[in-house]
Amino acid sequence: MANTTLGLDEKVEAALSYLLFFVSGIIILILEQKSSFVRFHAAQSTVTFIVLYLLYHFAAFFPGRWILTPLISALFVILWIVGMVKAYSGELYKFPLLGDIAETLVGKLR
Repeated sequence: MANTTLGLDEKVEAALSYLLFFVSGIIILILEQKSSFVRFHAAQSTVTFIVLYLLYHFAAFFPGRWILTPLISALFVILWIVGMVKAYSGELYKFPLLGDIAETLVGKLR
């Protein structure tokens, strides 16, 4: 795979976009200009973890929060690991629903 705007290998940079959840996703999405692979993973990280962050905090207001918040936390960890592994392996893996949103976002940001 080709180098990126930041001079890193695409797979490494794509995996790093998941490292700090939506924070690293936003940073890499802003900085990366060359690689659509990296931009997709950065957008997917951003969209996924912002949605999960908001769901987690909204779940605190529901009576079933003692079930919802641990499930959302587990989903956070699972998607974090899956995203980093898939990105590092060079796979353009889309999370259900959120991957499509990220793909649309990357297309609009060009």
